[in-house]
Amino acid sequence: MKTRAVTRKALSPRIDIVAYAPELAGAFRDLNIEWLQKYFDVEAIDAEILGDPERHIIAHGGYILFACLDGRPVGTVALKAHADGVFELTKMAVTGECQGKGIGRRLLRAALDRYRQTGARTLFLESHSSLGPALHLYLAEGFRHVPRPQPSPYRRSDVYMQYFAPESDPPMPPGSL
Repeated sequence: MKTRAVTRKALSPRIDIVAYAPELAGAFRDLNIEWLQKYFDVEAIDAEILGDPERHIIAHGGYILFACLDGRPVGTVALKAHADGVFELTKMAVTGECQGKGIGRRLLRAALDRYRQTGARTLFLESHSSLGPALHLYLAEGFRHVPRPQPSPYRRSDVYMQYFAPESDPPMPPGSL
């Protein structure tokens, strides 16, 4: 009797990157709360943003993306719009069970594609020096340490980075996400 070999690809879970929809607000909050409680504390500014992401991110021209594993949100990232073509990469979280599987990288790349589509001029992030794997990912994808232009609203932030797109990295066409 012949048996058919099952390939790894056939067993791989399906990861989709999807844009924010109101029914995902709870997942945005829960993923970030889980991550924050694992590494730090939930600060007042976190609670405010996570409590109403439509008002604090979407309504000001920002974006929220999700990584969905077989339809279930397991990671998220936001691009928060600031004045004059400046965006902040913020609220990036992947649930503990899915960390180390490349989901954070997929989310970051999708966020970078979305940022480039906006035509904005600056993308920055704030982080903490204890988050080695995240900092390594940011550096690998084009972020560089730069002096902080103003005090951080986050007590936990001791790292400030800015994205510098490679010259050979053209923006993705609008609507390609």
